[in-house]
Amino acid sequence: MEALLSTIKDCTVCEKYLPHGANPILEVSSTSKILLISQAPGRVAHFKSLAWDDAGGKRLKQWLNVSEEEFYNTENFAIFPMAFCYPGKAKVGDLPPRPECAPLWHQQVLSKLRTTPLKILIGKYAQDYYLQDASTLTERVKNIGRYLPNYLPLPHPSPINRFWMQKNPWFEDDIIPFLQSKIRAMLE
Repeated sequence: MEALLSTIKDCTVCEKYLPHGANPILEVSSTSKILLISQAPGRVAHFKSLAWDDAGGKRLKQWLNVSEEEFYNTENFAIFPMAFCYPGKAKVGDLPPRPECAPLWHQQVLSKLRTTPLKILIGKYAQDYYLQDASTLTERVKNIGRYLPNYLPLPHPSPINRFWMQKNPWFEDDIIPFLQSKIRAMLE
């Protein structure tokens, strides 16, 4: 696994499309219990070389009810986005993850895992890639039981999604307690 991760962190396959150059950000252990599969590192992550150290990361850690130490322990959580580099800014939020990354690297990493981790699919890009069904993000999140035990779909915790949160109060009332209970059981 370490040799593969080193190769990935040196990847420049799509660098010519990246406004700030390549800086692959992922953290995986062959024994990770949970894979956090999101869209791509954001601008802050790119410059810090640390994923989820921003407002969205703070919210995600709250949703999971985990400490910083628990979150950044790769035995617990693998940080495994659809694209490992920051794709650049869009009109609202960031550009979509580069399409080259997941097909090139995901299966290679998954084949090195010695466990069958829970894959938390954060946002539409990860869900579309892994679930390949016709459901919307809202339908997937509302019906998470359909995807367990392998997948658990979540919305992206970005502050940009505040309107989705307001429109779907059931998420914080029903899904978050379920999520926290499931995560705590897996970590203990």
